[in-house]
Amino acid sequence: MFHLETDRLKISEFTLGDAPFILKITNSNDWLTYIGDRNIHSIKDAENYLKNDPIASYGVHGLGLFKVALKNSNKSIGICGFKKRPELNYPDLGFAFLPEFEGKGYAFESSKALITWADKKIDYTKILAITLKENRRSISLLQRLGFHLVDEYKKDEEVLLRLEIELN
Repeated sequence: MFHLETDRLKISEFTLGDAPFILKITNSNDWLTYIGDRNIHSIKDAENYLKNDPIASYGVHGLGLFKVALKNSNKSIGICGFKKRPELNYPDLGFAFLPEFEGKGYAFESSKALITWADKKIDYTKILAITLKENRRSISLLQRLGFHLVDEYKKDEEVLLRLEIELN
């Protein structure tokens, strides 16, 4: 089972027991605004999401979206990790945190740890990040992590930015 630790955080694989957390985070304002409604409106929906997305990805790709928890209390506060989308040649870094844990450096800390892990453990030369053009906080964070803008494109009437970082 995947497990990483930073100074303040524990990053680990999701289990079906994380369904209440998934229900809460996927219905938070920032998730709905910047990621979109995933139609997760019950514990059963959250369990199905976990089974079919992060948990399935661990087995198929050896990576996925991971749970981020506070090291001192084990409280789940966010999601950070990689999606391997069929239309992309490289994994896509994503992150989301509960509103009360935004702006505290947790997204940077968990993303940095996962990029360092990926640099040593996965067989890709780059990591991508896709974000809405208006999501200035995510763009700023990605740039601080070392990502640079590759292109801008439209999908479903939204303008998206594709950024990337080279792995060693």
